[in-house]
Amino acid sequence: MAIPTLAVIIVNWNAGDQLRACLQALAGARQERFHLAQVVVVDNASRDDSLADLPADRLPLRMIRNPDNRGFGVACNQGAAETRTDYLLFLNPDTRIEADALDRAVAHLESPAGAAAGVCGARLLGDQGQTHRHCARQATAARMWANLLGVDRLTPWTSGYLLRRWDHGRSRAVDHVMGAFYLIRRELFTTLGGFDPRFFVYLEDLDLSERVRRAGWRIDYCAEVRVYHKGGGTSEQIKARRLYYSLDSRLRYARKHFTPIGAAGIWAGTLLIEPLLRLGQALARGSFAQVREVWVAYRWLVQDLPTRWRLPAPHAP
Repeated sequence: MAIPTLAVIIVNWNAGDQLRACLQALAGARQERFHLAQVVVVDNASRDDSLADLPADRLPLRMIRNPDNRGFGVACNQGAAETRTDYLLFLNPDTRIEADALDRAVAHLESPAGAAAGVCGARLLGDQGQTHRHCARQATAARMWANLLGVDRLTPWTSGYLLRRWDHGRSRAVDHVMGAFYLIRRELFTTLGGFDPRFFVYLEDLDLSERVRRAGWRIDYCAEVRVYHKGGGTSEQIKARRLYYSLDSRLRYARKHFTPIGAAGIWAGTLLIEPLLRLGQALARGSFAQVREVWVAYRWLVQDLPTRWRLPAPHAP
């Protein structure tokens, strides 16, 4: 029986030392039940020294340098197109895998227990070893509303789509695993058309998971696959822009997956209610820098509304 092959795709934007640490961890990965055939780093026009001193002698490394920032999903698709392996792992540069993580993840999808799973996710750990609660259930309009208003944290009856109350201590099937470590069967990824390029960053992984499930595949969270994840990563450098992209992706997701009434509700909440909540919280903290970030993000969002509304109907992916 042929050993399964794996390609790792990492999209980089000014990740610097985080990218180097990520690749060093990959170089130390055990390969007892798979072969790491390719590691593709797609750089979205970084301005730091991210691409210096990478362990090219210890990894089957390929670099793709984009002249501008094309967004996360587009760059992931770009990297995947350069590979020919059985499995694809989309890995954030602010992660560090444990030595047996890839072996365990690939072995799970190769096993009878994982035969119905199209995607495998990992236990994401903070620097202090705490488990991040990152998995999600299906993002319905009602659940997204609960997250939007912040009421998902109040009672069990106001749960949003994020599985915050589950401790992530055991393996189980879920509706979504975070894209920081997203292992998917290549044939499935190709059939689905990859990531939807209309999501510049944020929720492109949630959108892909929704399409994976609709195609009849399961998504498995594997608690024994352990990966350290900083969280926030390079997006901490651009807080207003990060908020803008987060809101933009939410509007796009709602229009693509919800009924017209459900999408209209999310749009109304995002544009009319949430900015008041965010500004109120910033003022209560006395953070005028945060007030400015919220104001700038929403100004960009409103300016782009005419273009966003004229987008064509959701495409096949």
